[in-house]
Amino acid sequence: MRLGGVRSFALELARGPGGAYRGGERLCGRVLLEVAAPLRVRALVVAARGGAATHWLEGRSVGVNAVSSDYAAAETYLRRRQLLLRDTGETTTLPAGCHEFPFSFQLPLTLVTSFEGKHGSVRYCIKATLHRPWVPARRTRKVFTVIEPVDINTPALLAPQAGAREKVARSWYYNRGLVSLSAKIDRKGYTPGEVIPVFAEIDNGCKRPVLPRAAVVQTQTFMARGAQKQKRSVVASVAGEPVAPGRRALWQGRALRIPPVGPSILHCRVLHVGYSLKVCVDIPGTSKLLLELPLVIGTVPLHPFGSRSSSVGSHASFLLDWGLAALPERPEAPPEYSEVVTEEEVAATLQSPFPLLPDPRLSLEGPYFTCIQEFRFQPPPLYSEEDPNPPPEAMRPRCMTC
Repeated sequence: MRLGGVRSFALELARGPGGAYRGGERLCGRVLLEVAAPLRVRALVVAARGGAATHWLEGRSVGVNAVSSDYAAAETYLRRRQLLLRDTGETTTLPAGCHEFPFSFQLPLTLVTSFEGKHGSVRYCIKATLHRPWVPARRTRKVFTVIEPVDINTPALLAPQAGAREKVARSWYYNRGLVSLSAKIDRKGYTPGEVIPVFAEIDNGCKRPVLPRAAVVQTQTFMARGAQKQKRSVVASVAGEPVAPGRRALWQGRALRIPPVGPSILHCRVLHVGYSLKVCVDIPGTSKLLLELPLVIGTVPLHPFGSRSSSVGSHASFLLDWGLAALPERPEAPPEYSEVVTEEEVAATLQSPFPLLPDPRLSLEGPYFTCIQEFRFQPPPLYSEEDPNPPPEAMRPRCMTC
C-alpha cells in the first residue's frame, strides 16, 4: 500500500490523448481516484488553465562587464475552476476502491492554437488537486491541444500573390550585368499537404550562371516589453536548374509541397507564427536576389464549391497574365432565320390573315413567332425662336399697370 492509502490519482479526457479542441467547445473528462483503504478528503478541485508566454535573455557589454536584459511577457486565455468535492469545513470519507468524478468546462469562444517555440509557447492544461487533512495536497496534470480554425476560403486568402525584383551583379565595383526575377502564386492561403505551384521567370543578364531556388519559411516572432525576437526556419524547399549567362528560365508551376506544420498564429499579443514563400537567385560573387511572397497556413482546406467563382476567376486571370492559358475560342454564331423557319411555314402564315390558334392538346413543337407592330413617328419640327402656335388675343397676359 502506498503512503496515505492512495493507489492512483489521474485525469482522463473524453477525447483521448490525441484529441484537439477549439474555442466554444466543451472540455469533458473525469478524475480517477483509487484508494486502498477508507480515505478522508477535505476537497477535490479541478482547474483548467491556458495562455501564451515568452521569455528570452539578451546580453550586452558595458565596459568590461557583461549585462543581460530579461524579457518576459504572458497572456491568459483560459481560467476555469470547478469543485468536485466542496470544502465545507468537514472531511468526507471515501470508501476503499475506485472512484470517478466527472467534470465539464465551457471553453471561451476565442482561443489561440497550441504552440511550442524556442522563446515562447501557447499551452493548455487541466489540473486536479486532492486536499486531505494533515497531508500534503496530491496533484495530477494533463495537457490538451487547442487548434483554432483558419479558413482559407476568404477573398483575401484566395487572391494571387506576385512580385518582381532585379539586381545588378557587381564585382570589385564593376557591373557584371542585370539579373531580374518575377514570381507569382495563385493564392495566399494553403493547408498542410497541399502543393504550391510556383510560377517564376529568371532573366540572367550577367556573365556567370545563376541558380534559382524557392522555399517555404516559418518565422516565429516573440514580443515582450516593446522588444522582439525572431527565429526563422525552412520547412520546405525546391531548387531549379542553373540559368546560363544571357539566358532566361521559366518555371511553369514548379511544385512545392507543404509539410505537416502548425497553422499561422496572427492574433496573439506576445507571439506570432507566420509563413512566406521566398524565391531567390544565387549570384556568384555578390549577394543573392530575394523575392518574398506572404503565405497563410490554415486548417480549413479549399472548398470545392464555396468561393469557387472567385478562386476560378482569379486563377484564370492569373494564368492569362503569365501567358500560360489560351484565350477562349470565339462563341459559335447563332443559326440563320431560314435554317429555323422553312419557306412553307412562312407562306402558310401569310395566306391566312387570321391564323388558327394552336390546339393546347397537341405537342408543343415548331417555332414560335412574336407579332410586333411597327410604329412610325413624324420627325420633330425644326427649332424656331417664334412660336408657330401663338395663344389667342383673349388669353394673352395683361400688364398689371395698364
